[in-house]
Amino acid sequence: MNITYQKFHFTIEAIDEVILPYYKGSTFRGGFGITFKKVVCALKRNDCKDCILRQRCVYAYVFETFPLTPPKIPSPLMGEGQGGGEQGRFSTEDSGYMGMGKYLTVPHPFVIQPPAETRQKYKPGEILTFSLILIGKAVEMLPYFVYTFEELGKTGIGKGRGRYKLLNVENGKDTIYSIEEKSLRSVSPDEIYLPENFDFTSDNSDDSISLRFLTPARIMYQRDLAVDLIFHILLRSLVRRLGLLYYFHCGNEEPSWGYKQLIKEAEKVTAENKSLKWYDWERFSTRQNVRMKMGGIVGEITYRGKIKQFLSILKAGEILHVGKGPSFGLGWYEVILQKFPPLQGEG
Repeated sequence: MNITYQKFHFTIEAIDEVILPYYKGSTFRGGFGITFKKVVCALKRNDCKDCILRQRCVYAYVFETFPLTPPKIPSPLMGEGQGGGEQGRFSTEDSGYMGMGKYLTVPHPFVIQPPAETRQKYKPGEILTFSLILIGKAVEMLPYFVYTFEELGKTGIGKGRGRYKLLNVENGKDTIYSIEEKSLRSVSPDEIYLPENFDFTSDNSDDSISLRFLTPARIMYQRDLAVDLIFHILLRSLVRRLGLLYYFHCGNEEPSWGYKQLIKEAEKVTAENKSLKWYDWERFSTRQNVRMKMGGIVGEITYRGKIKQFLSILKAGEILHVGKGPSFGLGWYEVILQKFPPLQGEG
């Protein structure tokens, strides 16, 4: 299967003094969500589920899925009783896919990667960059995202609502938008190829691979947040997220992965050389009018075993994140190959 996506880099310049928290993902995501609804929503209702425009609305597609919540259905990918996630609801016809009956949500088709720096104050004229990853059909909605972040700059972000101006948007190769031209160039999405058939019988060697978590990873297993990243728990979360992104935002087809076999083989992989820690932070939810704890795991961990077959999944998660809250930039990691032969077709 192929998951289409495109990553964009936004460069902004402070107009006022901009004061941001240590972890900036919540500020950018929160400000974006509020402004996005103001920009896109035609009827300005508080709840999309009663809106007659929801089936054709960009905001509803990005943040909500309708119409019905299905009954509970078990899944081999999840610990017993697991559920929860981001905003949105499933239709009854989708409830059988990957045990979606235990979920109330569809993964959002975007990821905001906040600036990695810990700096908190930016003087007028200073530059700040962040990244946006759009997935599947959301790539076509780039103009809405660019306009929203431009409008957010006029409103201001962070403590004291410091204003900024959007200078340009790039995709790593070309400038897609600039403040001078005020026009958007069309882009062709990149693709992540994920094989749907795995041959574990041909993989007889043990290899090592490390993951370095750059932002907190909130991975649920059996209704609890995982504090010890056992490999099969990580893989369950990755396979679930990637499969749902493909199904709802790319292909409208169920991947033909052998889920039970994948999990069985993942349980044989061991963890070593852990240097993980728990990072606590909070965000204020305007929607729920409450402060929410959003802590997760950061640091590095090494896995050893017959893991060559899992590499494509791990590399896909490196781009699309893992666990809860990717739209806030959570679950961002990088893959560090310790001892690994090249994949077929690579030099």
